[in-house]
Amino acid sequence: MTTTNELQPGHSAPEELRLVMPGKRVPAARGVAWITEGWRLFAKAPLMWLLAMLLLFLFSIIISIVPFVGTAVVQVLNPVYTAGFSVACRSLERGGEFEMEHLLAGFKTRFGPLAIVGLLFLAGMIVILLVFALAAGFSVVGVSLSNKATPEDLPSVVASSAMPILLGLLIALALWVPLLAAYWFAPTLVILHDVPPAKSMVASFAACFRNVVPDLVYGVAILAIGLVASLRTLFIPYVGWLVSVAAFVVIYIVNVTAAYAAYRDIFTE
Repeated sequence: MTTTNELQPGHSAPEELRLVMPGKRVPAARGVAWITEGWRLFAKAPLMWLLAMLLLFLFSIIISIVPFVGTAVVQVLNPVYTAGFSVACRSLERGGEFEMEHLLAGFKTRFGPLAIVGLLFLAGMIVILLVFALAAGFSVVGVSLSNKATPEDLPSVVASSAMPILLGLLIALALWVPLLAAYWFAPTLVILHDVPPAKSMVASFAACFRNVVPDLVYGVAILAIGLVASLRTLFIPYVGWLVSVAAFVVIYIVNVTAAYAAYRDIFTE
C-alpha cells in the first residue's frame, strides 16, 4: 500500500477510487504537495473556478439578507456546494471539464446527508459561541444592554474584562480546531463514497489528527502565501489592494482544491 496519491500531470486518475478508512498517515512534506496539486487543479480551469466562486458569493449574499435564518441556511448549505467542488475536482483530475452542473451535484444527490453535516457543524459553532459568551461575552453584552450603560462605559468594561475575553478566545480556538478537523473531509467522503454524515465527520477528525504534522506544514505554507500576497498593499497603493484581493480569491480556491488533494492522499489508493 502506498502512502501517497500524488496527482501526476499528464496522467488520468483511476476510474474508481478505493476508500481507505480510517485514513492513512502521510509524510510531513505532503502538506506542501497538497498546495501544488491544488494549484494544478485550479490551473486546469481558472475561469470556471473564479466564476463558480462569484456565483457562490452572490448566492450567499442573497440568502444572508434574511436575518439570522439566512446566515444559518448558508452554513447548512456550505457542505452541499463544497461537495460540488469535490465533484468538479474529480472531473478535472480524470481529464474532464469543470461544468456548472458540478456545483449542483450536492443538491441532486445525497443532499440530506450533506445538509446533516452542515447542521452538525452549525450546532458546533453555536456551542463554541455559547462557551465564549460564558467565559467572556456576557459581562460586555450585559452592560451594553443595560439601561444605565452609556457608550462611554463600553471601553472600560472591555478593558476590565480583558482576561476573561482572552480566556474565552483561547477556549473557543481550542474547540474550533477539532470542529474544523471534523468538517474538513466530511463533504467529500459523503458525496464521493456515500459515507454517513456522523461517520464522515469522525473519520475526518481522526485523519486530520493522524496527520497533524502535514496539516501544520500545510497551514504554515498557506499562511506564508497569504502574507506575501498582502504585502502588495504596502508597496503598491490602490492597484496593490486590488491585486491582493484577487490573490486571496485564488488562495481560497487553492485551499478548496488542496483539501481535495489531501483527501486523495489520505483516504484513497
